Amino acid sequence: MLLRAFPDGLEGLDAAVVRELRLAYAEWLDNAAGRRPDPAIHRAWIAYVLHTVLAWPADLLAEGPALPSALAVPVAEHGETLRTDGALLDPETHAPRLLLQRLPAGQDPDKPPAGARWKASPVSRMIDLLRGTDVPLGLVTNGEQWVLVHAPRGETSGAATWYAALWGEEPLTLQAFRSLLTAGRFFAVAAADTLAALWQESAANQQEVTDQLGLQVRRAVEVLVQRLDAVDKDRQRTLLAGVSEPRLYEAALTIMMRLVFLFSAEERGMLLLGDALYDAYYAVSTLRAQLREAADQYGEEVLERRRDAWSRLLGTFRLVYGGATHDRMHLPAYGGRLFDPDAFPFLEGRAAGTHWATSEAQPLPIDNRTVLHLLEALQILQVKVPGGPPEPRRLSFRALDIEQIGHVYEGLLDHTAVRAAAPVLGLIGGKDREPEVALAELERLHAGGDTGLLKYLEEMTGRSVGTLRKGLAAEIELQDLAGFRAACDNDAALLERVRPFAPGWCGATALAPRWWSHRAACL
Repeated sequence: MLLRAFPDGLEGLDAAVVRELRLAYAEWLDNAAGRRPDPAIHRAWIAYVLHTVLAWPADLLAEGPALPSALAVPVAEHGETLRTDGALLDPETHAPRLLLQRLPAGQDPDKPPAGARWKASPVSRMIDLLRGTDVPLGLVTNGEQWVLVHAPRGETSGAATWYAALWGEEPLTLQAFRSLLTAGRFFAVAAADTLAALWQESAANQQEVTDQLGLQVRRAVEVLVQRLDAVDKDRQRTLLAGVSEPRLYEAALTIMMRLVFLFSAEERGMLLLGDALYDAYYAVSTLRAQLREAADQYGEEVLERRRDAWSRLLGTFRLVYGGATHDRMHLPAYGGRLFDPDAFPFLEGRAAGTHWATSEAQPLPIDNRTVLHLLEALQILQVKVPGGPPEPRRLSFRALDIEQIGHVYEGLLDHTAVRAAAPVLGLIGGKDREPEVALAELERLHAGGDTGLLKYLEEMTGRSVGTLRKGLAAEIELQDLAGFRAACDNDAALLERVRPFAPGWCGATALAPRWWSHRAACL
């Protein structure tokens, strides 16, 4: 959304304004730190930022008696009335575009005012004021922190904070602050490019983020099911004996939802992230970085020979479920069905009916490369970029609300696992199309000529015939199928069968195997 609105980058800064800003900030800071701060200097500093840095016209910033009477919201249960200190008005309609709240220099925007009966922070009060007045944007500042609040009625609220102390050290933050909040962003751009419209567009794009996360989690579940099936095969099919395919899928799904919960809880400060011991040996937020560093240094193939990450995950799951009381770590026992180690004892290499606290576990040999891919499916989002390949970006779980996490979970419940009796090829289709087709069926259609095969693939994938024809015409050598070799146990004959349907990794290809094997579970 920002790339669209700022195709040439953020707006530049006038060097003279930057120098003057530093002097004004230093004067304000000296005053705020003094024994008897002058309220006039505090007010002058805020006015300087609004009118000089952001170029807000003085006649459009309504204050005091000039404020519309509708910009007040009574809160009967707390005996208070929420009011704004100022409002940036539309030059034509005089409707408020943004509400302003000035705080004393020492008041934290995220903490309740001292002595207040209603224990709500200024930011929370601004959210209620915005929703009560149907003004989507607000700005809360104590001179140091400048908090932009977005809270449209009936929708999730959000906030972004800038720190004046950083403007001199990191001019890019000042550039961003000015680019988003300058008067021109409200009045001198197309309606779709105003600040409120950009934020609304960002909220709409969040659904795409949720959908992409759901797709990545589903594919990670596939990878985990594959690996569990491979371990079961190595153990002569004793590991999953008596475990139905739906239960196997439920176990893999549970692992992924545990990770989603942990990422969310750690980023929200609900667990022990930041504690040296927890970060080094338990945190999932740091585990991906540790595995990625090892992969970049030694190669991902080395991770295939290491298996400590899976045991670490199991230990973290037990820690959340059973808690810990130790002189170096204390965490209450949260319990709950999601983290119950006895829900799927085979994940710990234990027999059914055993208890996690009394029976020895033999963690499955899930390699570190698999764990890395599970974590990256959650933390690294492949964002679609117009005219280019997907761009990897780190996902902040603090930005996901409970409804979005629920949406991901519900999407996963729409699937299950079945055991393939013969090789199955996963086709890359359009949105919401991920067909799996028996390789023998594709071969049968191919033998009858391209026309019937292309028509079938068009129906299954939603791709155009031209794209499909180009993909089928691509010449692929066996050495280019390295990504599929492990999936079929280095079966050269099987690789040769797949080659006609596996165009290269580059470009807009129509077909590509996701994963398959003679006895692999497949979604």
